[in-house]
Amino acid sequence: MSRIGKLPISIPKNVNLTLNDSNLEVKGPHGTLNQTIPKEITIKIENDTIKILKTEETRSARQKHGLIRSLIKNMVLGTTTKFQKKLQMIGVGYRAQVKGKELTLNVGYSHPVIFAIPEDIEIKVETNTNLTIAGANKENVGLLASKIRATRPPEPYKGKGIRYSNEIVLRKAGKSGKK
Repeated sequence: MSRIGKLPISIPKNVNLTLNDSNLEVKGPHGTLNQTIPKEITIKIENDTIKILKTEETRSARQKHGLIRSLIKNMVLGTTTKFQKKLQMIGVGYRAQVKGKELTLNVGYSHPVIFAIPEDIEIKVETNTNLTIAGANKENVGLLASKIRATRPPEPYKGKGIRYSNEIVLRKAGKSGKK
């Protein structure tokens, strides 16, 4: 039995769960999330806890047991407290701004890079160079953060680029002069 899959998930009071056949819906103060449950997995909702059980002992059932538990746990966490990713832009002239549902980045190209912001995600820009991406769905928040970072990843010589706030960029020495 999976070490992660056998752990119960506690349900906060402000979260509602509805299970229809193979679809689980989690409603909370920050939104609604849906997850399709595979046929190898069953869910029991008792009092204020959720238990995830396997219906068969196959390899795919064992693989999905811990996965589904983690996904449901993230859904419960995301609807109560939003997930956040923080990005820093380091470089001369690097700026970010949000107008309506668009994020505009000036990161050293001849043109600004424009991202459409999905409806379930909000982006805050502090001091023109620090971004905070927040949302209920952990996967969507991480995906948008990685796409923004990919426009100008940090380079190893001067450290310029877009990086996560907790990311450590290993710097290289560069050229040394002739002796």
